[in-house]
Amino acid sequence: MHEIVMPKLGNTVESVIIVAWRKEVGEQVNIGEALCEVETDKSTMEVEAEEAGILLARLFDVGDEIPVLSRFAVLGEEGEDVSSLLTSGAPEADVKEPVNTRRVVSSTSSTPDAFSVSSASPEVSRQEEESAHLGISPRAWRLALRAGLSPRSLAGFATDDTALDVIPGTGPGGRIIERDVKRVLAGFPRPGVDSKSASSDTFPMPSAQAASKTQAPEYGTASSRSSVSESTEHPEDVQSEFPYTIIPVRGVRKVIATRMHSSLSKSAQLTLNSSAPAGSLLAWHQSFKSVPTERQDISINHLLMFSVSRLLPHHPELNATFHGSEIRRYSYVNLGFAVDTPKGLMTPVIRKANERSLYSLRAEARRLADACREGNISPDELVGSTFTVTNLGVLGIESFTPVLNTPEVAILGIGAITNSPIETEAGIGIEKRIGLSLTIDHQAVDGTPGAHFLARLVRLLVKPEMIAVLY
Repeated sequence: MHEIVMPKLGNTVESVIIVAWRKEVGEQVNIGEALCEVETDKSTMEVEAEEAGILLARLFDVGDEIPVLSRFAVLGEEGEDVSSLLTSGAPEADVKEPVNTRRVVSSTSSTPDAFSVSSASPEVSRQEEESAHLGISPRAWRLALRAGLSPRSLAGFATDDTALDVIPGTGPGGRIIERDVKRVLAGFPRPGVDSKSASSDTFPMPSAQAASKTQAPEYGTASSRSSVSESTEHPEDVQSEFPYTIIPVRGVRKVIATRMHSSLSKSAQLTLNSSAPAGSLLAWHQSFKSVPTERQDISINHLLMFSVSRLLPHHPELNATFHGSEIRRYSYVNLGFAVDTPKGLMTPVIRKANERSLYSLRAEARRLADACREGNISPDELVGSTFTVTNLGVLGIESFTPVLNTPEVAILGIGAITNSPIETEAGIGIEKRIGLSLTIDHQAVDGTPGAHFLARLVRLLVKPEMIAVLY
């Protein structure tokens, strides 16, 4: 019997989320075959088996988060007993075992105090034994207690053990698992949220009809809430009068949310806006139409990233990271660039961009962007940047405020190329200009160094031949 451990899928990866299982319990698994597909905080990848055998148990369900180096599956010979591995503290397990399939909900239930009992007490052990008897998993049991629900009611028994309205579980053999409890909670407030409808020691439960709606957690309506709450004082109560979609904040989106909030709360962000004549930049871009075919896919964004990578070593104040008690300035440029993917914004890193030719930079940028969109980029290729470029100009945005990719101290936003009026000797004329927005962390960089960087970048774009010899 082999316990399969979730490998560490990158130096910065601490946990993963099961996206899909590739093997069913009881199925033969060969070395090198994919056991499951997982999502890190940055990408999606398959986990391959390093041992061969029958899949005896899947210790986590789809959607569960698993710490790296934790066991998540069991391989062995057919008929081997895995019950000893499924301890009371183990995660949800998908195993071939009979369970109590009676699923009933009471209209009211007493609420045990989930925080008054030590996790190591005999009472908790008794409760966990009872959870197995009632066909409710340990994790679902603990979540119910924390939310103020009676696990016995979830499992189908009122205080007199009388069966009431049915709610089917979605675990193996109809077992109630954690996600079933979450679905119930998604449509009903916790006790004490609304003093008019729920007291601290009771929790109104849904009818069988309402319970059936919880099997589709992506939608919710006010009708499912109105039976337990009459309050409309909060904005969310008013908004919930209409159908809505629930999008779990996890994986890449969770990382984006955390980083954006951290960036704005822990840095002093100042944005400087400018623009540069785009005529020479467009001519530079057009010149690649006459080169061999394999080199014609140089974009304006590649030209701008190349220019920035050559300029940053002369402005070390901006090619830096801020760590509270110290500022780290780098002699090389690890250039991050924003990529829009189906899962959200990613920022892959071109290592030592200042030492690459234009064609090398373009090739690496394309490789990294494709890997991000396909969901198979290595987590280590998304960290370690010293400066970031983000381009919304391709979407017609003329100017915006880019948010720092902390701990970096600067990020450059590229805007659209527009026709702008200028004054000439002959009168008012039209000139194509490109928007530039530089956000800096004022804790580490003053406004003047940022302004000098922008001014020099503008001069460089007016005469790109100044750097053309470098590629």
